[in-house]
Amino acid sequence: MSGEKPRAGQPAPARVVIVDDHELARAGLRAMLSAARSLAVVGEAANGREAVALCRRLKPDLVLMDMRMPDEDGLVATRAIKERSPATAVIIVTMHANPEYLFEALKAGAAGYLLKDATQRELISAIRTVLRGESLLNGELATKLLQRLARETARKDLSAPERLTARELEVLRLVAAGRTNRQIASQLFVSVGTVKVHVEHIISKLGVSDRTEAAVRAVEVGLLTEGRAR
Repeated sequence: MSGEKPRAGQPAPARVVIVDDHELARAGLRAMLSAARSLAVVGEAANGREAVALCRRLKPDLVLMDMRMPDEDGLVATRAIKERSPATAVIIVTMHANPEYLFEALKAGAAGYLLKDATQRELISAIRTVLRGESLLNGELATKLLQRLARETARKDLSAPERLTARELEVLRLVAAGRTNRQIASQLFVSVGTVKVHVEHIISKLGVSDRTEAAVRAVEVGLLTEGRAR
């Protein structure tokens, strides 16, 4: 089921699981990914329950998750997968760019979403973007979603995260605004490598698994509204 094997000296391909209740949809995604040597489909599931069990066993790098499925939908499955395997990234694959679904998907731990009519290039690019630790959300959409989360989230009784430095807080605000590492580096006049290190430290200190979760967590504990490091 996996794609073409890497050549000698190349890194192992990222391991991908496809989840969709329609066999034809799974076959289409599998065919689109077969052209990418850096990606390998290692498993498929037809519903959320199967997906959770499969990911518990395989611990893939990334899951392409259908939103609407019988026997546990994509949101329930995403939440369960992220709880058991935080390092596994999840991209929601959906027919419609419904802001309500996307909002709930982000709260469940998804890295973003992709429309089912995406081209092969868009699909592979989105997967590589997430595997690099980048966000699929554009700046305007990210800002709107986080503003909504800030309005709807009553301060939870969450343990305070490890203190962020002033620079980490500055980077976190730009991450929450949907900026890429390259854009952040340009704005702060530092190297992309330096930004990556800051993002890694932020993710570690907030106890999350990716930059999207970092932004959500920051809203939940008030880091983006207090204007200071904690």
